Amino acid sequence: MHTADNRSLISRSSILILGILLIAASLRAPITGVAPVLGMIREDYMLSTVEVGILTTLPLLAFAFASPFCVLLAREYGLERSLFMGLVLIALGIIARSSGPVWMLFIGSGIIGLGIAIANVLLPALLKRDFPDRISSLTAAYALVAGVVAALVSACVVPVANLHGAGWTWALGIFAALPMIAMCVWAPQLRDTSRPTAETATPPHPEGAIWRSALAWQVTIFLGLNSLIYYTVVTWLPDILASAGYSREAAGSLHGVSQLATAVPGIVLIPVLRRFRDHKVIAAGTALITATALLGLLAMPHLALVWTAMFGFGTGATFILALSFVSLRASSVRQAGALSGMAQTVGYTVAAAAPPLTGLAHDMSGGWPVPLGICVIVCCIMAAFGFAAGRPRHIR
Repeated sequence: MHTADNRSLISRSSILILGILLIAASLRAPITGVAPVLGMIREDYMLSTVEVGILTTLPLLAFAFASPFCVLLAREYGLERSLFMGLVLIALGIIARSSGPVWMLFIGSGIIGLGIAIANVLLPALLKRDFPDRISSLTAAYALVAGVVAALVSACVVPVANLHGAGWTWALGIFAALPMIAMCVWAPQLRDTSRPTAETATPPHPEGAIWRSALAWQVTIFLGLNSLIYYTVVTWLPDILASAGYSREAAGSLHGVSQLATAVPGIVLIPVLRRFRDHKVIAAGTALITATALLGLLAMPHLALVWTAMFGFGTGATFILALSFVSLRASSVRQAGALSGMAQTVGYTVAAAAPPLTGLAHDMSGGWPVPLGICVIVCCIMAAFGFAAGRPRHIR
């Protein structure tokens, strides 16, 4: 009898883990997969460079403004149903974005951002509740899945768009299959209506004391500047490579390499973070790796394979470190939740302005050297804040 119960428990756990990984597969690709076909979108709708940047900005604004309220959604409907709602929004957003009218292109992008924000905030709470002893390994696993799927989408989207004249709308629209498959696998979890526990539920508005903490601002700026650099370069990387002489297909493949490389630090860094209390050198180092990659793209674009992989590794490592600092520098679970809300809201708000402003800088300067040079300077500033945030201290 106990054997049958154990098998049932293992089966339910396996389905839950598969559902988590399929949700992860839907979190990055719908946004990063747009970049390789931005040139096609711009030509079809006669968009300016700034308007194309705004297209990437909308999901980030949704991240920033929706994140503080996702826990309220989970309190009302439960973690499982809230995550399902997130998948529904992602699927609807992808379909709307590819439906034809230019206004649906922008509205669909915003809806995708809302769905991803729900999953981004609530998945860690689900892992903390159901797999408290496997948080690091499962976080690394879903980061790896998100990176691999994003890489495949980036590499495939241009060939699919060129296949029998399918176009970018079809190439992006078919990836609505990702959240739809995840919804089918996640459906058995809808029987549960659990709310976040006292350990995972946090107030929708960060505690005022957090906003007055220098350490909290160091963590927040470290995360925010990394998001700024990542989404700026991910948006414009195919255009940067095209200006260096790469074809759209080659640029899309290299864009995929950068996405795949973001998953690698999840495997490498988790054991390192456990062994050391002081992370200041690691944090500054990952930011400088990103700066080196951007300098390489600027000075030696013929080695773009090396630089795109290095960029993905550097930004992926910095992101994992910044998220880890949210927990490591907080004195309590409640404070960690408040710091997470502050860091994600400020970070994504700052990042949202970057793609259109970078496009404007490109148009005004007539090329990519000036925008890339500014990004290198930002990386150096990020290294300084990473050095400060990486010291073994706690917020009082």
